[in-house]
Amino acid sequence: WAGGTRGDLLPQMIQHVDIAGNSYVVRRAGRLTPLRPDWVSIIGGVPNDEEATVWHPDARVLGYMYREGGPALGREPVFFLPGDVAHFAPIPDPEARFRGMSWLTPIVREVMADRAMSDHKLAFLENAATPNMIVKLAVDDLVKFRDFVKEFRAGHEGAANAYKTMFLAAGADATVVGKDMQELDFKLVQGAGETRIAAAAGVPPIIVGLSEGLAAATYANYGQARRRFADNTMRPLWRNVCGSLAQIIRV
Repeated sequence: WAGGTRGDLLPQMIQHVDIAGNSYVVRRAGRLTPLRPDWVSIIGGVPNDEEATVWHPDARVLGYMYREGGPALGREPVFFLPGDVAHFAPIPDPEARFRGMSWLTPIVREVMADRAMSDHKLAFLENAATPNMIVKLAVDDLVKFRDFVKEFRAGHEGAANAYKTMFLAAGADATVVGKDMQELDFKLVQGAGETRIAAAAGVPPIIVGLSEGLAAATYANYGQARRRFADNTMRPLWRNVCGSLAQIIRV
């Protein structure tokens, strides 16, 4: 595209692969255009055999269908022949032939757990950075009980009220429950999740500066980690993207 360089095209392709598992680049008149992957459908089968599925031994990619705005918008689809599209999909989807899968798919639960840990940390800090608390009251009047709870929360919840002295009326008893950050070993729990996510991405933890990676290694062996990243992750990706783009570029 106008002003586009290889340094613009490749990051967009790997971004599409990371999120959607597939990157489609179509050859137009004198330019290359990346297509939004969730708007692309792969048409596969056996020529002159309407009953054959993509799992037929002779099945192949017959073309690509692109619906601008997605299927829900109802626009007329545009069809591209296989020779006009570079399909980059480094991780094959075991449930769909010819289609790729995001490396995030097998570790969605790890990503969700990491997000939950971050939400837990935020909630912990927003609630005065203290564990949960049970307050017992010898009150029979529901209205008085609700008023007490309302005033108690206003005076003791939130980071602005942290470390204040608590005063309770006669008959009230405060008991701390739950675990604090130290008892939960928050750093270890979240660090293990980060390391598993980095492993699924094929990136050594030390490369991105994760705490567990730095604890197990130092920047003295950063070079070996970088070499492993280049050999095991980047080289196969580079070989694959070159082969994919060779479909639509005169090499």
